[in-house]
Amino acid sequence: MIDSAINHIASQLNQNLKRSFDLPEDIVVISNLLEQDGTVVADVNNKVVISLVNLEKETTPLRQSATSNALQNRAVVNAPPLYFNIYLLVSACFSGSNYPEALKFISSTISYFQGQPSFDHLSTPDLDRRIDRLVLDIENMSFQELSNLWGIMSGRYLPSILYKVRMVAFDSGSVKERVTSLRQPETSLTS
Repeated sequence: MIDSAINHIASQLNQNLKRSFDLPEDIVVISNLLEQDGTVVADVNNKVVISLVNLEKETTPLRQSATSNALQNRAVVNAPPLYFNIYLLVSACFSGSNYPEALKFISSTISYFQGQPSFDHLSTPDLDRRIDRLVLDIENMSFQELSNLWGIMSGRYLPSILYKVRMVAFDSGSVKERVTSLRQPETSLTS
């Protein structure tokens, strides 16, 4: 489901940027910036790159779901879904004389998500049915946190912004237990 959420966000951003700048080809890619051997990924040059940088379990207490069958006095208790926040780094990978393009595309990305901070089935019908809604929030980082993140990513800063995407649900739908409720026998009060 993480892949569906990120693909949806990238697709929506890509469509917006292509339309805004009348681009003939895709400008947004989902990728790491570096290969495992430390070399730059070939397909990220002159692109807006979306990278997953963290997963975080949502700690807000949520209700456990139960389905009941009133006729048979049974309830099915499902394993509670897990809710995750995903952190996406959106980087503009343009170098040299193309650096102003990086600033243009980061600015346009911020503007797009400011105007479209959430995606649901009404606003984007092609959103994966397993996902109710995606909400994007900008995550502020101190210079130290930014330095640490780019140290992990590649060590070379690019114009970028970090978004927290709330909440991606994982629900296997598996039955945890079946519970039979006991009914009190009906008593009649006849004198």
